[in-house]
Amino acid sequence: MDRRNFTKSLIGLGAAGVGTVMSAGMANAAQTKETAMELTPLLGGSIVDVPGIKLGHHTLSTRPTGCSVLLCEEGATAGVDVRGSAPGTRETDLLDPINMVDRVHAIMLSGGSAYGLDAASGVMRYLEENKIGFKIGNGVVPIVPAAILMDLGVGDFSIRPDAEAGYQACLAANATESAEGNIGAGAGATVGKMFGPNFSMKGGLGTASYKVPGTEVVVGAIVAVNAVGDVYDPRTNQIIAGARNEDGNGFRDTVGAIMNGRNVVKAVGANTTIGAIATNVPFNKAQLKKIAEMAHDGFARSINPIHTMSDGDTIFAVSTGKLEGVEGNVTAIGTIAAFVMAQAIARAIMAAESLTEYNLPAWRDYVAKASN
Repeated sequence: MDRRNFTKSLIGLGAAGVGTVMSAGMANAAQTKETAMELTPLLGGSIVDVPGIKLGHHTLSTRPTGCSVLLCEEGATAGVDVRGSAPGTRETDLLDPINMVDRVHAIMLSGGSAYGLDAASGVMRYLEENKIGFKIGNGVVPIVPAAILMDLGVGDFSIRPDAEAGYQACLAANATESAEGNIGAGAGATVGKMFGPNFSMKGGLGTASYKVPGTEVVVGAIVAVNAVGDVYDPRTNQIIAGARNEDGNGFRDTVGAIMNGRNVVKAVGANTTIGAIATNVPFNKAQLKKIAEMAHDGFARSINPIHTMSDGDTIFAVSTGKLEGVEGNVTAIGTIAAFVMAQAIARAIMAAESLTEYNLPAWRDYVAKASN
């Protein structure tokens, strides 16, 4: 495919179906039960639809927490954008376009707050055993950027993903479609925490992908949703998970409460939404940083408030470069990335399961059943 046709294909996304989904969402702000049945389905697929990506999870059964790993065993170019003010990350400085190393071998997303960064050490062990990494002498140094979310308030604080958890996630990694919801980094995720934990809901892990019609271009997203704010369906702009009403019927509308001067409970940092975008289109680190920046628009479309002082919101962008000979349009891919990310967030919420022992209802029990 030549560059002109590639660009035309991206510009024509609206005619290919994505525009239909977006316009449907904007037209249904006042959704009823009947119109809900007519909504265009959320995107399907998974980030592993991007050639060169494997996905693995390890969930700790003794507490709802875990980690998720994207393996790029042949190496991939990567960028990152951190928007929240309470981040927990590893190797993000290395992804600065002015710095030397330009290939990563995995991306780790983990629960457990700062303790969970240890999971990346297990990923390094797995990659070293398989001789995958930055070549130095007779050995390798695997490059594994990572980000964590804070889920220590759910269950036993002392149980966190460690190096062994990261190693097990690598052993489980494959290129087949993944489970979602209460798995890996999303196992202990919660949302809607501005009014305190007694009114929050279950978050989770979601993934989605989009293949541009008439091309071999694939853009995938994965996200662990653990936000302070409420989560909105990007098709309807309606809250699907967030701070619950005191009577357990409906939502408080966190942003509305703030705008009306409500003295909400101060958040304590038990938050953060983390994720990654992947594509097979070749890009350099600077271009991928921009794509990661644009993907944060997907966060903003589906979570409000977002990028707060108590969130560490972080998005990685990865290119496997498998689509050789194509010059990608950064703006177009960034636009797709934001759309796919918003869809993955909604999928995370809709796939999550309630944790009744922690008073954390999920969308499927709190909203979906009520509308039937």
